[in-house]
Amino acid sequence: MPYKFLIYISYSYALPIGTPLEKEITKRGYTVKWFADVEDGKKAILEKEDTLQTIEDVIDYKPDIVLTATDSVPDFITGLKVQVFHGFNAQKRPSKKNSFSHFRLRGFFDLYCTQGPSTTKGFKAQQEKHPYFEVIETGWSKVDPLFPIEKRDQNKTIMIASTFTERLSLAYNDEVFEEIKKLSSNSIFNFIMVLHPKLPAHIVEKWKSINNPNFTFYDTTDLIPLFKKADIMFADTTSAIQEFLLQKKPVVAFNHTFKHNYLLHVNQANQLKNAFENALSYPKQLVENIESFILELHPYFDGKSSERIIDASISYLHQDKSNVKNKPLNLMRKYKMRKRLNYFTLTSYNKPFTLKDN
Repeated sequence: MPYKFLIYISYSYALPIGTPLEKEITKRGYTVKWFADVEDGKKAILEKEDTLQTIEDVIDYKPDIVLTATDSVPDFITGLKVQVFHGFNAQKRPSKKNSFSHFRLRGFFDLYCTQGPSTTKGFKAQQEKHPYFEVIETGWSKVDPLFPIEKRDQNKTIMIASTFTERLSLAYNDEVFEEIKKLSSNSIFNFIMVLHPKLPAHIVEKWKSINNPNFTFYDTTDLIPLFKKADIMFADTTSAIQEFLLQKKPVVAFNHTFKHNYLLHVNQANQLKNAFENALSYPKQLVENIESFILELHPYFDGKSSERIIDASISYLHQDKSNVKNKPLNLMRKYKMRKRLNYFTLTSYNKPFTLKDN
C-alpha cells in the first residue's frame, strides 16, 4: 500500500530525528514530505527536496501518518498522529515537575513511540488514566546513526554541549569560559564544542572567539559525528548527555540539578582539569552505572529504531480502534495551534485515525 508520511517539526534540531525516518520511508518506496511550523524549522528544511511550505499544502497532501518531533501537531489535518519525541527525558528540574513535563499529555497524539523502558512506563501509566492513545516501545530514530559503536584510540577529545536555559547553562558562566580557554591554550585537552541553537548570538560569538588549535566550534545540530569523535563530554543539563552516554563514555556535568550516579559532577570551574582527567580514565564503577542507566533509557544498539517506528505506525494505522476513546476536546491548545499557523477552522479529527485494509 502506498502510504503518505509527513515529518512534522518546529526547530532545526529536529532534522537529525526526522532524517533517519525519511531514509527508512524512502527505502520502502513510500512518499514522505516535511513541514515546519516555526521559522527556524522552515529555514532548516530548505535543504530537503520534499517539503510543504504552507499549512494549506499539508491539508491538501492528506498524510496517512504524521511523525511528530515536537510537542503539538494540528488536529485538523488527516493522519495517524505519532509522537517520536524531540529529546530524551533530560531530568533537568526537580523530579515532580520534571516527570510532569516529560510525560505531559497534550491531547494530540494517537501513538507514542517510546525510546526505552523508562519512557514506556511513564506513558503506559498515563494511558491507563487516559485511554485515547497507544504506546509502543521502538527506540529513538535520532540515535540510529550512532550504531554500531566504533572503537577508537583516545586522544583526550572533550565535547562541550550546553542547554539554552540561562540558569542551567554552562555557556553563560564566565569562569567556565576562562578555564576552558586556559586548558585549550595549554594543549592539555582537545575541545570540540556545539551550542544549543536557541542560545543568543553574543554567547555563541564569545565561545567562537577561543579559536585555537585545541578548540573547534561546530555550528551544527547533527551531533552524532561529534559524539563519535569525543572521548568524554562536558555538559550541564542538556539532553545531549543521554544521547552521548549510549556510547558508554563518561560525562562531566556542571551544576547538574540531580546527583545522578552515572555522571561525574563538578560545581566550580577550577575543578574541571581534575574531573576531565578522572573521566578520561573511564572509572569502572562509573561505566557500570552508565550501562545500568542506558538499559532503561534506550536498550537498542542495532541502529534500527526508525524501522521499528515505521513498522509500529503502519501496524497501528490499520488496527481496529473501536475500543479506543476519542481525544479530549482540548480547546485552548487547539486554538493556540491555529493561531501559530494562522489557520482557523472548525475541522478537528478527534477519533483515532484508521485506514481499513482493502
